[in-house]
Amino acid sequence: MSGAAGASGTAGASGAGAVVDATAMAKVMGFGANIGNTLENTTTWETGWGEPLITQAYVNGMASHGIKTVRVPVAWNTYAVNGVIDATKMDRVKQVVSLIEAAGMYAIVNIHWDGGWIDNDTDGNANRYKLTDDVKTKFASYWTQIAKAFASVDNKLVFESLNEESKFYVNGDTSQAPDYAALNTLNQLFVTTVRAQGGYNTGRGLLIAGFTTDIDLTCVDAFTVPNDPAGAGKLFLSIHYYTPYTFCGLDTVESWGSPQTTWGTDADKATLDGLFTKLADFSTQRHIPVIIGEFGVTLGQNYPRDQNSRALWMESVAKASLSRGMVPVLWDTGSDISRTDGSFSAALTKVMTDIGQ
Repeated sequence: MSGAAGASGTAGASGAGAVVDATAMAKVMGFGANIGNTLENTTTWETGWGEPLITQAYVNGMASHGIKTVRVPVAWNTYAVNGVIDATKMDRVKQVVSLIEAAGMYAIVNIHWDGGWIDNDTDGNANRYKLTDDVKTKFASYWTQIAKAFASVDNKLVFESLNEESKFYVNGDTSQAPDYAALNTLNQLFVTTVRAQGGYNTGRGLLIAGFTTDIDLTCVDAFTVPNDPAGAGKLFLSIHYYTPYTFCGLDTVESWGSPQTTWGTDADKATLDGLFTKLADFSTQRHIPVIIGEFGVTLGQNYPRDQNSRALWMESVAKASLSRGMVPVLWDTGSDISRTDGSFSAALTKVMTDIGQ
C-alpha cells in the first residue's frame, strides 16, 4: 500500500493488525478534490445533474496533476428500499473507490445530503432539527451495510459520518442553542458502528462531522470527540470552508448581503488566517487532525468572479490548510477539473504550481 511511512500500516485481507495514524496520514493526503454533483444526485444518480460517468481516465488525470485525495459524496437513502441500500449502487461506489485507489490516491466516502433525513430538515416536519430514534436506527443500519461492503478495502479508504446535515438545535428551535449532544451522539454511533463490522473497519481512519462543518460552531467545549474502540489517533474532524459566502457562492442580491466578485484585501486575508488559527488550536487541543472536506468558489453567472481572485482565494485556503497539517479538498463539479481527462483550469493550475503540489 502506498503512502508515507507511518501513515497507515499494512494488513491481510481481514484487516487484522491494520494501524492508522490520522495525524501522519493527513500530512500525506495532500491536496484533494470532490467528485461533486454525481453520486450524491437524488434524481437519477451519477449523470442526473449533467455530469458524465466517472472513468479511470478522469481519475488517473486527477492523480497525474497532483490530486492525492478524492472525496466521493454519496446519496444512499434515496435509492434504498425499506432501509436496504440498492446493491447496484453499492457496487458502483465500490468500483469508483477501486479506480481511485488504483491511481494511488486516498478515497473518502460519506453519507451525503439525501433529502434532509438525518436532521429531519424537511418542510412541515414536527421533529425538524431534532435527532430522533428512527434516524439513529437508519443511520446505524446504513453504516453497518456500507462498512461491511467495504471491509476488505484497505486503509486508503476513509469513511465520513455525514456531510453538513448536523443542524440540531435544542427543542428543534433555531433561536435556541445548538444541540451538541445530538451531534456528539450521532458521531459516536458512527464510530462504534463502523468499528464493529470487521476487516479494515476495525482500524481505518474515520472522519467525524463538525457542527454544520462550521469552524466557529464546532470549536467549542460542548463538541466532543467520540471514544474510539480502536484507540486514539484514528479519527479526523470534518470542516467545510466557504468564507466569505458572498464571494464563494452568492449570485443574487439578498437582504443580508450582495455578491462579491473580488477577494484579497488585507482584511480578507486576516479573516481567513484567524479562522484557520482558531481551527488549528482546537485541533491540537482535541488531538484530532482536520480535513477541509469542501472548499471552493463559484465561477458566478450573474456576478462572474474575477479569476485572479478565485485563484488567490483557493491558494490561500490550500496554504492555510497544508501549513497546519490539514487536508484541503476542493469542491468541484467540472469547473476546475475536467470530467473527461482530469486536467485543470488555468486558475487551479496556478494554485497547484504555487503550492508545490
